[in-house]
Formats: sequence, structure tokens, C-alpha cells
Amino acid sequence: MSDLKELYQEVIIDHSRKPRNFKTLGAGSRRAEGFNPLCGDKVMVYADVVEGRIVDLSFQGSGCAISTASASLMTDALKGKSLDQARVIFDQFHRLVTGAQSEPSEEASRDNLLGKLSALGGVREFPMRVKCATLAWHTLRNALGNDPSVAVTE
Repeated sequence: MSDLKELYQEVIIDHSRKPRNFKTLGAGSRRAEGFNPLCGDKVMVYADVVEGRIVDLSFQGSGCAISTASASLMTDALKGKSLDQARVIFDQFHRLVTGAQSEPSEEASRDNLLGKLSALGGVREFPMRVKCATLAWHTLRNALGNDPSVAVTE
């Protein structure tokens, strides 16, 4: 196994065992619920947005290692970002894990948009796991858009 794959596996294991930002936020936060009916992963995403910037971001829920690691990495990566930056990172991440793009774009690499999120790029080889990796992201999209519907992976 290559050193890079081993490093990526370590990042995923670390974030799944010790998720960052695993908490609720205050009553004024935006929130949304997500559910993956195929495997039962559930997530609640909380976002405090001030003047178009994500000042705090967290999640709670239960799910597989990929789902938990993705939510943890997402909260780390997007905290402090503008809503526009978050959309660009979402698009880059989604293209990476769905296989629409095998590697981050030159612009994303130059700007280091994905950072540790690149560790989840390997899920594109396992289509059923893509839903696990993207659940928190779709849920965040609902939270930021004040969409009250439950985000699903179908």
C-alpha cells in the first residue's frame, strides 16, 4: 500500500474514532437532519452563520466510519469559510468522491481547497460508500439553505 493511501486511511480512522466538532450549537444556529436509508446513517448538522460566513459548524449522529469521518472533516474544513467558499469546496469534494473528477482540479490544488478531505477520495471506488461520505454535506446544504426537509442520499 502506498504511503499516501496509508496516510489517508489514518486520517479517516482518526476522524471516525475521535470526531471533531461533535456537539450541538445554540438555539440560533441553522440545522438540518440527514438520513441514509440504505445503511441507517443519521446526522444532524448545525451551522452558525454570521454575515455570510460559517463561524461555527458541528454535527451529531450515528453512522459508519466513513460517514462520521466525512462529517468531522467537513466541519474542520468549512469552519470560518464564507458561504461561497463552502459551495466551491462542496462541489470539488462531491466531484472527487463521485468519480466525476479523479483528482482535485488545478485550482483546488493550488488553493488547497480540499486539504484532508482528499483522504475520502478513495470512496469513489465503492459507489455504495459515496452516499456515506456525502450525507453530512447534503445535510449541510439543507441547513445553509434553511431547507426543513430531511437530506437523503437517494
